[in-house]
Amino acid sequence: MKKFKLLSILLALTLLIAACGAKDEKSGSSESEEESKVYKVGVDTTYPPFEFEEAGEYKGIDIDLINAIAKNQGIEIELSPMDFGGIIPAMQADQLDIAIAGMSITDDRKKVVDFSEAYFDAGLTLVIKDSNVEITSLEDLKGKKLAAKKGTTGAKFATENAAEYGFEVVQFNDSPSMFQEVANGNADALIEDYPVIAYAIAQNDLGLKTVGERLNGDQYGIAVLKGKNQDILEKINAGLAELREDGTYDEIINTYLGE
Repeated sequence: MKKFKLLSILLALTLLIAACGAKDEKSGSSESEEESKVYKVGVDTTYPPFEFEEAGEYKGIDIDLINAIAKNQGIEIELSPMDFGGIIPAMQADQLDIAIAGMSITDDRKKVVDFSEAYFDAGLTLVIKDSNVEITSLEDLKGKKLAAKKGTTGAKFATENAAEYGFEVVQFNDSPSMFQEVANGNADALIEDYPVIAYAIAQNDLGLKTVGERLNGDQYGIAVLKGKNQDILEKINAGLAELREDGTYDEIINTYLGE
């Protein structure tokens, strides 16, 4: 009888050890999968100085920043260039994990995505052909065409104010096409984030100029799908904080804007 009890105890211990081993192995596998995960990052490479392609290489404030965060936090990322308007839908379709694309933090977007801490203060501005002396503010756009980029806060601002100021909104998929439309005289003005157009004008002979005060006080944030990837959002915020503290953030900004 004692032998039977002893055998029963030994068998129970064996099963317990086996179960624990399987659990540990499963846990280790899960941790390994998390460590090896490659996070897909949506970017819009027609948006200098934040994102652009040069000699087959992606560059810009956003590109350098997300790469520095990934290195700082020990995560692996893969950049997925696309039109800005397609980034949030791609996140909703589980094709992207993260978005960094000069994306303004807005209440509407907060319904769909969760943002990191703001990483850049932007703001919208009016842009006109450099020979234009008639337009200096929104009030001067009555009966005229205002160009905007699809899916942006600039496009939203334009459509929301079109009736009040009496202008027509024409929308484009990318910034270069929008710039060209105004330079060619097919549109009277465009609306764009100030740092983007200021950089573009400084770097290239676009035949454009900015006018008036900034129209709002947008801030850019890094996004993940709402209620999802909260662990990576925490790492993004931690990485941002460390890059600000060690001076890397300022180095990146100064590389492109010299501020």
